[in-house]
Amino acid sequence: MDRALYGPDGFFVSGAGPAAHFRTSVHASPVFSSCLLRLLLNLDHALGHPPRLDVVDVGAGQGELLRALLVGVSGEPARSGRSGLIPPRAGSPETLPTTAAVPPSPPEPDSAVRPSPATPVPLADRVRLTAVERAPRPPDLPEGIHWTSEIPPGITGLLVATEWLDNVPLDLAVWAGDGWRYLLVDPATGEESTGDPVSPEDADWLDRWWPARVSDVTSPATAGFRAAQPAEGSSLTARSRLGRPEPPAGARAEIGRTRDEAWAAAVEKVERGCALGVDYGHLRDDRPVGGTLTGYRGGRQVTPVPDGSCDVTMHVAMDSVASAGERIARCAYTLLSQREALRALGADGGRPPLSLASRDPAGYLRALAAASTAAELTDPAGLGGHWWLLQPVGVALDPFMAR
Repeated sequence: MDRALYGPDGFFVSGAGPAAHFRTSVHASPVFSSCLLRLLLNLDHALGHPPRLDVVDVGAGQGELLRALLVGVSGEPARSGRSGLIPPRAGSPETLPTTAAVPPSPPEPDSAVRPSPATPVPLADRVRLTAVERAPRPPDLPEGIHWTSEIPPGITGLLVATEWLDNVPLDLAVWAGDGWRYLLVDPATGEESTGDPVSPEDADWLDRWWPARVSDVTSPATAGFRAAQPAEGSSLTARSRLGRPEPPAGARAEIGRTRDEAWAAAVEKVERGCALGVDYGHLRDDRPVGGTLTGYRGGRQVTPVPDGSCDVTMHVAMDSVASAGERIARCAYTLLSQREALRALGADGGRPPLSLASRDPAGYLRALAAASTAAELTDPAGLGGHWWLLQPVGVALDPFMAR
């Protein structure tokens, strides 16, 4: 998987970039980057407006998110509504009193009568945008965006990883009756076979984070690209020697230990601020018995042959990743759906008031279009079902993100 995605001819290294093959929230709507800008402004306030505010995008693709944030912090008009923030216009969603747009942060209480502190240096003069990606730097990337293949240390600000963890390479395991064994694959054909028993470290991870449930041994369900194999002779009495239900024969598991380590290493690079992971995933009590391994190429779901021609991806064990980050940060995390997070940041896809249609027809159409894209981002059956993992480090979170 590592070679297929990040080797010399790997999918993410030698190709045209993720946007040529699939849509993420960053590509779907500028509302996403608008919400992240709001989060960044709140974080900047919580950090006391530091002299340098870092924004580090891990798995940056072609730098689409940072391009949009660069426009947002500088106030310059976006060149494209696809990857940038749409500049406010009279009657536009950003200036309308509707939940489809991201409202400005409320003023401090009694701000008119309290002595105002020294005005902080504008964010545009303090922000440092860094893209972390294995692929070469795009030739058209603005000079204001730094490009590197490794996460820099000493981050003060926001580390964001949008659909990065699902592409952190991992091993798969299959239940063979006598325990978990590695699932092997021919990288040229995709043909699979069963290998050796998993290592003690991977066995410990599976025991803690991918346990079998009673429902798994009675009625295995389909999940991801492949379907689980029927359990042969499984029943409520099928138990392991530890007294727990055994997985059905042929059940798959995706060993997320390497992802836990990758996220912990990323959180460790944050000195003060927040690490935000956005991805599709699952929790311990709802692991897919058939796994989620699949591939994408050219906008279509394909057989995940690890030959470098397609994306190879699996959903993320979000609670395991969150626990790994918490051990490093020594601070509680927030784990919620993208739908909840974006609504908390002011974008919920609400329809603009019909009264606007008669007062400003063009403005109403623009607001309706913004509401439509926000609705796509918050759809619980689509992008809105993604998980947001927000891990603070040495800073108190604004209550607007509290559950």
